[in-house]
Amino acid sequence: MKKIIALLMAGMMTASVFAGCGAAETGSSGSSTDSSGSTDSSSETSDTADWDYIKNKGKMTIGITYFEPMNYKDDNGELTGFETEFATAVCAELGVTPEFQEINWDSKELELNANTIDCIWNGMTITDERKENMDISVPYMENKQVMVCRAEDVEKYSTADGLDGANVVAEAGSAGEDVAKGNEYFSKAKYASVSAQSTALFEVKSGTSDIAVIDYVMSIGTLAEGTDFSDLKVVEAQSFEPEQYGIAFRKNSPETLKNVNAAIQKLADNGKLKEIADKYNLGDLILVKPAA
Repeated sequence: MKKIIALLMAGMMTASVFAGCGAAETGSSGSSTDSSGSTDSSSETSDTADWDYIKNKGKMTIGITYFEPMNYKDDNGELTGFETEFATAVCAELGVTPEFQEINWDSKELELNANTIDCIWNGMTITDERKENMDISVPYMENKQVMVCRAEDVEKYSTADGLDGANVVAEAGSAGEDVAKGNEYFSKAKYASVSAQSTALFEVKSGTSDIAVIDYVMSIGTLAEGTDFSDLKVVEAQSFEPEQYGIAFRKNSPETLKNVNAAIQKLADNGKLKEIADKYNLGDLILVKPAA
């Protein structure tokens, strides 16, 4: 009889243990309800998580590539340019330190999602595909894609027939590449991608390629008199893909986006944004205007 009672008690203890395990597993699978009926959502991702991450670091890591007049090294080897000064001014409003990090433009989204950088701030064209994959700021500057060639070839490439057999280059993953690969104007040309817009210009300057498709804003500073590329010219008869620049952040970062957009508007209101843009001959391209 004692053996039977012992077996019954052991069975009851085992059932109790399993019941306890079942309750623990249920509680760890998501939000749970306590005895008062309230819901614990501590496991859910907060809308402020990305901003808290940046704020707690005390810095914003900004992914860039080097090209004038956006981000480049001056004669003293110091990083400067419109985007450099713009980002620094926004970060000052946000109370964080900007940290600029060179990236491979073709891998920009991988860098962003891996938290290697916190944003892409480098003359990035806003597209529907990018808006699906990243959170993007208000458009702050307009742009377009242009062809750059040697000065003596400008007239030749002013019509599509002139591109028959021409070697065209653009930065991999750029809006320029989209144009060179997808626009009918380039259907008779031969296309190859390069690592950067500056590389595309070197290709044309050296005669390795005939045409570089680059951002119009880059041509403003890079082809000016006295620069390394002053012997290259924009084919003024043709331009492609009117576009707008934005700053890209990780998807589902509403607090970061709200704070950055507010800082941009403040810089527009106090005239600082226009002042920076005018310094680099970009004032006429600014889209964010002072609030009425």
